[in-house]
Amino acid sequence: MKNVEIGSKAVIGNNFHAGSFTVIEDDVVIGDNVSVGNNVYIANGARIADGVKIYSSAQISIEPHDLGYKGEPTTCEIGEGTVIKELATLCRGTVGKNGSRSKSVVGKNCYIMNFSHVAHDNIIGDNVIMTNSANCGGHVVLGKHVNIGALTGIHQFVHVGDYCMVGTCIKVVKDVPPYIMVSREPSRFIGLNKVGLKRKGFSAEQIENISRAYDFIYGTEYNVSDAVEKIKSELELTEEVNNILNFISNSKRGIIR
Repeated sequence: MKNVEIGSKAVIGNNFHAGSFTVIEDDVVIGDNVSVGNNVYIANGARIADGVKIYSSAQISIEPHDLGYKGEPTTCEIGEGTVIKELATLCRGTVGKNGSRSKSVVGKNCYIMNFSHVAHDNIIGDNVIMTNSANCGGHVVLGKHVNIGALTGIHQFVHVGDYCMVGTCIKVVKDVPPYIMVSREPSRFIGLNKVGLKRKGFSAEQIENISRAYDFIYGTEYNVSDAVEKIKSELELTEEVNNILNFISNSKRGIIR
């Protein structure tokens, strides 16, 4: 490792490799079998698990893009086996109004492609793919097995449910319930993520139950609150259907139409 600057207090695991001109600050913890490319900046607060790969010129745990942030110690956690590609930027958390310190989290086995941005206080679930130049505003939550298309922007505080496919070159300003595809401009529901669900082992029966729930929600006959009541009264409340209902119940921005 030539021309690598590592803070004296940084904790580095076994079998670590870093390319030239990489900088690692003091308050950093890196697990075993981590590989870091050239010109990478790993700032204070980074917590990097085993088997992570970070490619050239990525920036990890940088200061939040938040005018209220005053340099307080917060963290950015990256789960096992995640890949961070060239020039991606990941921010650490901020501090809440009550003084509580937050964190940004990227789950296990994620794939964060070139120029993607994970903003402060994001919670990114396991097995998420963010395609080139996908960008998340602050406090975004992405569920597990979510795929975000290239050049798509996710508005701050938006939640995207599990197993969603979000299209390319769109803006998402409302919450996206689980298991669906979103595309077009303005962005909207375009159907179930059937191919993704099949690939993840969902049975035909599970997919049919999900489809019946969304027939109520995205049909023309009911508004969302009435659709929820119809689902509760007429459908079997399977794990997947309950996941949809809980997501809608907890949505603060309202769901995408």
